[in-house]
Amino acid sequence: MGMTITEKILAFHAGKEYVEPGEIVKCRVDVLLANDITAPLAIKEFERLKVPLFEPNALVLVPDHFTPNKDIKSAEQAKTVREFARRHRIPHYFEVGRMGIEHCLLPEQGLVVAGDVVIGADSHTCTYGALGAFATGVGSTDLAAAMALGETWFRVPPSLKFVYTGKLKPWVGGKDLILYTIGQIGVEGALYCAMEFTGPVIEELSMDGRFTMCNMAVEAGAKNGIIAPDEKTAAYLEGRARRPYKFFQSDPDARYQAVYEFDVSRLEPQVALPHSPANTRPVTEVTHITIDQVVIGSCTNGRLEDLRVAAQVLKGKKVHPYVRLIVIPGTQEIYRQALREGLIEIFLEAGGAVSTPTCGPCLGGHMGVLAKGERAVATTNRNFVGRMGHPESEVYLASPAVAAASAVLGRLAHPDEVVKA
Repeated sequence: MGMTITEKILAFHAGKEYVEPGEIVKCRVDVLLANDITAPLAIKEFERLKVPLFEPNALVLVPDHFTPNKDIKSAEQAKTVREFARRHRIPHYFEVGRMGIEHCLLPEQGLVVAGDVVIGADSHTCTYGALGAFATGVGSTDLAAAMALGETWFRVPPSLKFVYTGKLKPWVGGKDLILYTIGQIGVEGALYCAMEFTGPVIEELSMDGRFTMCNMAVEAGAKNGIIAPDEKTAAYLEGRARRPYKFFQSDPDARYQAVYEFDVSRLEPQVALPHSPANTRPVTEVTHITIDQVVIGSCTNGRLEDLRVAAQVLKGKKVHPYVRLIVIPGTQEIYRQALREGLIEIFLEAGGAVSTPTCGPCLGGHMGVLAKGERAVATTNRNFVGRMGHPESEVYLASPAVAAASAVLGRLAHPDEVVKA
């Protein structure tokens, strides 16, 4: 019996020829990740063990959630991470001004490569499946143990196969595909499963679009999201991968718990209404909903392609007078390239505010917290109750194109309403 790409990666890192769903395996870990929220607890537990760090090069620390620090508590947390990094001479510690949103930063820096096993004390670590890696979120204490041992255990997840066929309409991309998928299967539809995205539409999808899809796999309850590496993956890794990489592919006779086939030729841009990523609608069904704020950024859609699409919609337009537009490039390099291409100028001319990389508004931390009764359109990944601020505020998840169009019209909007006007 053949194996899926997820099973093959876990088998390789467990030193086994074959694994199957449900089996408990102990795997060598290539990359460990933590941020300014999760690292302090991991550090505390690790130091209780009184053992050396197994490999400083494998640990990546990115203070990105409450930085630049928003208050004394966040400053103390960041200080804990900073001092640990200095004490252990960790080379992959990224300070403010040289950092980025972790799940945009690690691939950009070539720290994650195809075939890796990656664990991160952040649920959206599954983003790296876009590179053909097995990547998943863990708790801080699990991370602490792996910091000491260089390995961790997994129950091999069953795989779900998602096959996308057809041709995407204009303005429809990775965010729409994953919102549509979660809308079809629900937030528990892939509970502790591997979501394997495949088909001709995925083959055509850019790397940025693939990152977006894998990023939100956890919103369907998945253990990991993954896309088999191809020539686009190789081109992305070329010149940036810091280690050799290995391409794994699913066998033709691999077993799947379920196979979903979607012809997405007629798919419209999608919106996830409050308060669930599965509460999805075509944007044309919800254009009557007025908004107060738009956030374009996050580990889901803060990459260069996202900013280019948003700028395409916003160029020569003005943000609605009752709306606040906040744009957050995912990394310093994305910010720099957006400056070179004139995208930042477009955002500023439109009346938007541009921030240094941060996760701030996505989790209601800072840089765009909502007041009672306010509504936001966000390119982020969660719209739970109170996610971006007051429990009586609302978050509508959408692509950068829909978010930008909504900023102009002051309500949820299809990009065609703005660009063709």
